[in-house]
Amino acid sequence: MSHAIRIHAYGGPDAMQWDDVPTPEPGPAEVLVHHTAIGLNYIDVYFRNGLYKAPSLPATLGMEAAGVVQAVGSDVTSLAVGDRVAYATGPIGAYSTDRVISADRVVRVPEGISDQTAAAMMLQGMTAQYLLRRTYAVKSGDTVLIHAAAGGVGLIMCQWARHLGATVIGVVSTDEKARIAKEHGATHVIVGYEKLASDVKSLTGGAMVPVVYDSVGRDTFTASLDCLAPLGLMVSFGNSSGPVPPFELAMLAAKGSLFLTRPTLATYTASKADLDRSAQDLMQVVMAGAVQVKVNQTFALKDAAEAHRALEARKTTGSTVLVP
Repeated sequence: MSHAIRIHAYGGPDAMQWDDVPTPEPGPAEVLVHHTAIGLNYIDVYFRNGLYKAPSLPATLGMEAAGVVQAVGSDVTSLAVGDRVAYATGPIGAYSTDRVISADRVVRVPEGISDQTAAAMMLQGMTAQYLLRRTYAVKSGDTVLIHAAAGGVGLIMCQWARHLGATVIGVVSTDEKARIAKEHGATHVIVGYEKLASDVKSLTGGAMVPVVYDSVGRDTFTASLDCLAPLGLMVSFGNSSGPVPPFELAMLAAKGSLFLTRPTLATYTASKADLDRSAQDLMQVVMAGAVQVKVNQTFALKDAAEAHRALEARKTTGSTVLVP
């Protein structure tokens, strides 16, 4: 018998229940992973509250975890019992002590990276990888704007963008988070977004920025567009304040022939080759010390509701891990 945090209906943190569940057996192309650490991400909130729909209910939440392979399916040759592995793509199901998952969705964890670091870095780190290396290929001399710069993805992006030679403007909600963002690579930090465009204009000498990375959504969308230079790219990759409301497409033309994208990690890691390339790129910068993954909060898996409350109240910084 295993345990899992499941929802039987969409709702607030109290909708999550600590359930007894049968320990699953892997199919031919699957592996059974015993989790040692599970990553907490805002997408978990979206699946809990129904913004994103689970395939069916009851549903086990969670996208990201690290652990040890306990059994392999008959067709699996790339992994063996005892391998340390991690993953950060769908389907949901990580909030569990044990789960089966397709073998082509997991990657080996090298020596030198702990289980908690692996669980904390995969989804957030590979998100940072595709945003900085593929959605907009950040290069030396660029100035980039990163919202939620003291969050899990934000701290990784600040460090990685600085490593690539960029000037980083981070946006945060408090002075304490400003301090944390600066310690992790942000060159400049703006607290709040009420005067965002004018602050960016001042910092860039009127040039504005070629790309904005916005995971906040509704509350910052228009302000983010106003920070872009002509032909700039607006990367909207999250909705922590709520979904971006409908808007007139002509607004992009009026603000400088802007580009807009709404990317997802699932698309950028859909093939096994892309998944492996993204994970290897991430692990290289972590092993080299260019990016440090900060696990600043840990909760017992059975206390996932408490972790969700802290995340939604913006009381967390860096990464948060659930421990079975």
